[in-house]
Amino acid sequence: MERLWQSALGALSGNRGKSGPLADDGSRLRLHTLVRLRWLAVIGQSIAVLAVYFWLDFDLPLGFCLATIALSAWLNVWLGIRWRSNIRLSDGYAAMLLGYDILQLAALLYLTGGLQNPFAFLVVVPVSVSASSLGIERTVALCALCLAAVSALAFFHLPLPWYQNEPLVLPSLYIAGMWTAVVSGTVFAAIYSRFIAEEARRMSAALSATEMVLAREQKLSALDGLAAAAAHELGTPLATIALVAKELRREMPDDDRFREDLELLSSQTERCREILARLANQDAAGDHVFDRLRLKLMIQECAEPVSGSEIDVVIDCRPAAEAEGDAIDEPIFARSPGIRYGLGNLLDNAVDFATSRVNIDARWDADTVTISISDDGPGFAQDIIDKIGEPYVTTRRGAFDRGDGGHDGMGLGFFIAKTLLERSGATVLLSNRPLPERGAIVRIQWRRNEIDLTRMNLADRA
Repeated sequence: MERLWQSALGALSGNRGKSGPLADDGSRLRLHTLVRLRWLAVIGQSIAVLAVYFWLDFDLPLGFCLATIALSAWLNVWLGIRWRSNIRLSDGYAAMLLGYDILQLAALLYLTGGLQNPFAFLVVVPVSVSASSLGIERTVALCALCLAAVSALAFFHLPLPWYQNEPLVLPSLYIAGMWTAVVSGTVFAAIYSRFIAEEARRMSAALSATEMVLAREQKLSALDGLAAAAAHELGTPLATIALVAKELRREMPDDDRFREDLELLSSQTERCREILARLANQDAAGDHVFDRLRLKLMIQECAEPVSGSEIDVVIDCRPAAEAEGDAIDEPIFARSPGIRYGLGNLLDNAVDFATSRVNIDARWDADTVTISISDDGPGFAQDIIDKIGEPYVTTRRGAFDRGDGGHDGMGLGFFIAKTLLERSGATVLLSNRPLPERGAIVRIQWRRNEIDLTRMNLADRA
């Protein structure tokens, strides 16, 4: 199962070779995205410059400003002609384009007052795009370029466009405050965007791995349907074989050479027909045997793979003390690959960390069905107990084979188990045993009316 998770993550990371500055290498940033953002910037910058010059009638170097904006427009046109817009950018080339955006905006700010210009905060945008899409090294480099440009603009710039007869002189303290605000905003936006994007990527990868595991379990369950289909398809040829064998026995009643073989052929054909009949009628006659099972039997099936280890696995399955009447009857579950995998994974984790014993306590009453899995190991670490159940949270050392036949955890097993159990309607709670006892406790609880097939059938009839 660990190899399946690693295959899922490998498919998501996609280590393909790059070719040239632009490459379809599975990177996250498309050329189309940067081009559209730059067109938006060109339109906004053009409107702002023209409005200041013609509407507010402020004096500014209009020709140089429009030339700076036109350079971005021509770059977009050239990129659109040179490459198709849906291509994914390599990190290096994307960082170069974002670096150009920082320098172009810095040049425009230099012509229009530097940090005195209220649009100085827009230098945060390229850094935020990089933090959410590119590697940490590229983001740090762009952040350094942005801070250098902002620092230079604090000292070197043309005057801020203003009324000619009312010169505007801003104090140095205000400029220092603007510099601090822009720098702080840039760093905060980069860190925040990075964390949010990384969390989204981790969750997406973990959910994809979960879907792969669930699909594998569902394929195993689908084998039963395939068996029924095979029984239906093989019924006709077996009937033909039985008929031919019967005719041969009737035509050669006194031939001892073939009588024994024909009788064996008839008996084996009949045996095959009986086997196929049981498979074909599995959904009808064998429904209570295969499609549904009692709570204790389900727990025993989940615990069977770990029962042969050195750790004692003790199952205690009985009604709760307050249960009475019909509530004492043992719940019946539908055979679910998700529930089976989830419980099996939690049991496997408990056995891995236990010192000598794992207890599985199942209780039920009229309202709830609860399974508690406890061990006598070190318990959950206090610094991560609130995070357990999120993807890639683990107390094990790493995600790769150790070389001794085992493996270190990737932090996906518990996440997948928790996700599958919650899809079945369960609530999964984690805790440690109260002192002086040691060990972890995982409690899975369902509403009985939502999981017990006998209760669900009664509700449907009502």
